[in-house]
Amino acid sequence: MTDAKRPLIYIVEDDFRVAQLIEKTLLKFDFRCKVFSTGSDFLRQLRVQPPHITILDLGLPDMDGLQVVSQLRASYGFGLLIVTARADTHDRVLGLELGADDYVTKPFEPRELIARVRSVYRRYQANVVSPLATPKIARFANWRFDLATFSLVSPTGVETTLSQAEGQLLTVLLEHANQILSRDQLLDGRDVCALDRSIDLRISRLRRRLDEDPQHAKLIKTVYGAGYLLAATVDWQ
Repeated sequence: MTDAKRPLIYIVEDDFRVAQLIEKTLLKFDFRCKVFSTGSDFLRQLRVQPPHITILDLGLPDMDGLQVVSQLRASYGFGLLIVTARADTHDRVLGLELGADDYVTKPFEPRELIARVRSVYRRYQANVVSPLATPKIARFANWRFDLATFSLVSPTGVETTLSQAEGQLLTVLLEHANQILSRDQLLDGRDVCALDRSIDLRISRLRRRLDEDPQHAKLIKTVYGAGYLLAATVDWQ
């Protein structure tokens, strides 16, 4: 594989030994890497060249990593994997709610990290639209969603752009409207453990985007013990 075709990953980590371990592991599996020890250096580089995926530590010397996540999701759509020593449930929940695709706590197994990086990369690559393809537009319950750009237009005409994770989740729900989808199906093959609530968090964010009360959701329904269901007729264009 030529250098230009190898996926580019930014590693934002101030601990040199950890950064070196991540970099060496990624290089073995044919990824390109750039390492940044501060959030400000990383954010400056984004204006020059965004990566395919960023691996981000939350304990940065110049800013809180969660602030970086918030800035990223306001402007960029690449994959984001948090790798941090913070094992607190609050940080995990907040990181995922702000738009991270996955959350790994230190210490970690290098092969597990590679598996998670590959999973995030596959999800983003699967969403790349061929220039010859006709972008799909979904209309449902007076909403309009563009699968190519993740643009969501409300019944009143207000337009917002969903994050990559939100857009992919809504796409799956729309493509299987009125069908119950389990967390396994929505996680796209990732292993699910009892503490993995990432899909629940993304469903919650998506409901807010659709102006739904989570306690009385009419569009994205919770089917207890089974999964979630999008209750709407979808017209494709």
